Amino acid sequence: MAVQGHRSSDAGLRLETRLAVLGRGGSEPGRPLNVPIIPASNFRAAPDGGAGREYSRDDGTPGWEALEELVGDLEGGPAVAFSSGMAAIAAVLELLPVGARVVAPRDSYTGLRALLADGAAAGGRWQVRTADMTDAEALAAAVADSDLVWLETPSNPLLDVVDIAEVATAARAAGALVAVDNTFATPLLQNPLSLGADFVVHSATKSIGGHSDLLLGLVVCRRDEDRARLSRRREVAGATPGALEAFLALRGARTLAVRLRQEQETAGELARRLAAHPAVGRVRYPGLPDDPNHTRAAEQMRGFGTVLSFELADAGTADAVCAALRVISHATSLGGVESTIERRAKLPGQEHVPAGLLRLSVGCEHVEDLWTDLHTALEAPAAEAPAASTVRSTVPAGSHP
Repeated sequence: MAVQGHRSSDAGLRLETRLAVLGRGGSEPGRPLNVPIIPASNFRAAPDGGAGREYSRDDGTPGWEALEELVGDLEGGPAVAFSSGMAAIAAVLELLPVGARVVAPRDSYTGLRALLADGAAAGGRWQVRTADMTDAEALAAAVADSDLVWLETPSNPLLDVVDIAEVATAARAAGALVAVDNTFATPLLQNPLSLGADFVVHSATKSIGGHSDLLLGLVVCRRDEDRARLSRRREVAGATPGALEAFLALRGARTLAVRLRQEQETAGELARRLAAHPAVGRVRYPGLPDDPNHTRAAEQMRGFGTVLSFELADAGTADAVCAALRVISHATSLGGVESTIERRAKLPGQEHVPAGLLRLSVGCEHVEDLWTDLHTALEAPAAEAPAASTVRSTVPAGSHP
């Protein structure tokens, strides 16, 4: 499914156009078309103590503000930029009072799981329950007495799709807030605020930046007062983005629609071919008509995304395939112009993930080159897998993108 050109009720411009024109600064003759990188921590004070930008951590920078303008417009609310996606997640959680009850997805980003576990262990900073977000009864029971419901849709790495509007309605009835990690879908395919969410979180490290060359996070809020609270968290915690990172994220976002269109088309084709391969047990991609998440994704999203997962016989076979690939990079993270693949079950905290599941982030390479690479690796004998391939990673729990 292609990225659709939906109009903005405010600007009257389609998404692709807004990506190109917003966050440019002033339009006076002689001004640069791009907001320049300003490598400065402090600025000259206004005379007589007047208002003005004085210190970057407190007052922000033109580069942050340009990026916030663009992403905030795409999501439909005020945005705050942070030094990483994890910093953005942490800032939202820090808005909660001590002892707050948080409902989190059973299938979710490992960094979120690690942060929630640390908070629960640290004197009950918050109480955490996990739920299968695709089980309506279990989810309703979990939401009933919660303070915050955290959603991730599509989820990482099982690609589950959650009905945001349904969860938001239940959460509102319980007096709970809803935060949605929208990293996989991007603002072009899904806008959770319009479906009832209170916060939208993005790891701009991924598709928004798009080139695997920066760390940056964003939170977009429904309410202006929440933006002020998050800005305060950024200021006092020091989770500020760098000048270069903000510039690169904004530059990367300019081509998001173009990249997403090609990557999504390729992901759909690879998913279809993998589903027909005898070595593949299951393909998880909501764009496939027989995927259990297909109907919900088609109703809620404007496309099916650039990430898919597929299951092989066991961990050894999956590791052997990763080792045999030559075009697709065996690496963590996702959303770059280069395709990456990773066996997620090797990471701590991913016990619910099938041992032979591979998560594939589809980049901008030609679809036939990617398929040749995958097909060749799948045909390689599993006996070539290294002897230690089935051993679960002993890396300490942390945030693996």
